[in-house]
Amino acid sequence: MIQKILFPVLLIISIQALGQSIVEGTSYSHFQIKSKKDTIDFVIADTNLNVTKPLLLFCQGSQPIPLFIDFGEQDIWPVSLNNFDVEEIKKDYHIVAISMPKTPLMAKVEELNKSYCYVTDTSMQHSYSAEYIKADYLGNYVNRANIVWEFLKDKKWVDDSKFVVAGHSQGSHVAVEIASTNKNVTQLGLFAFNPLGRIDQYIRMLRKQAERGEISWVEADSIQRIVLNDYESYFNPEHPEYKANAKSWVSFSKSQVNKVAELELPIYIAYGSEDITSDYCDLLPLYFIEQHKTNYRIIRYPNLDHNFFPVDEKGKADHDNGKWELVMNEFIKWTANTVNIK
Repeated sequence: MIQKILFPVLLIISIQALGQSIVEGTSYSHFQIKSKKDTIDFVIADTNLNVTKPLLLFCQGSQPIPLFIDFGEQDIWPVSLNNFDVEEIKKDYHIVAISMPKTPLMAKVEELNKSYCYVTDTSMQHSYSAEYIKADYLGNYVNRANIVWEFLKDKKWVDDSKFVVAGHSQGSHVAVEIASTNKNVTQLGLFAFNPLGRIDQYIRMLRKQAERGEISWVEADSIQRIVLNDYESYFNPEHPEYKANAKSWVSFSKSQVNKVAELELPIYIAYGSEDITSDYCDLLPLYFIEQHKTNYRIIRYPNLDHNFFPVDEKGKADHDNGKWELVMNEFIKWTANTVNIK
């Protein structure tokens, strides 16, 4: 009830400050919604908004990575949608991407760390701003996405009878929660999804390293105790780490297995066989079966990693032959025929 009351208020405040512009050096339209506590920047991958189409919201993965990176000399890189066949997807959808909270829409490459994250000090890999850390929790991403939907759904160029939400990695957790809280979502796509949450992947990784002989089981036990102690600290308000990290880690570490299995809308789940963070997807059909559900499709891509790059026998990724475009195009084809699946 609270969210339903707040959305219109936020939008009324924001409409005066919101308008369509073109992201410099790109073919993306930029919108901005302002409230007293937040500024939501989002883009649509087109400059021609005269054609009525449904929305496809893509929720990118973790960390404060801008939607666009300026490499200089008019070289602008659209990070979150760079690996997709945008022109093909645009035939059916207006593609929407929302900027990470407290993160600029565009940043110069020299303002970013080695992983292209926006930081306060580029000599320190994880010097994220205090504002970003405070805003980096699941509920905030979901609320921001629902505000964007509330604004866009009444536009003349938006077909609000269909609303597709897709997410990658951390963004898949955001996508699940959007689908759970927004009845307008008609189809859900989850890519490199870890149903058990963020903390699970560290424990899972330790086991794999021990099984491969990269570390001993004694070392694995020792590191696992550290991981569990850290996680325990996020539930202790008196611990020094609580204020800075608790909200993010706890919100993204909760299992979504049952929530996904209980959803009624069509669900598409794709992941690489070499992606340790999402290998629990192998077991998701068990939960769907127990709920008597047939509204899902799960695809495991052989020999692809977390970002759908091929890997060799030594686990090295081939970054010149990524398969994201193939993976996403297959999802788009699926969305054309599955709205009425029960």
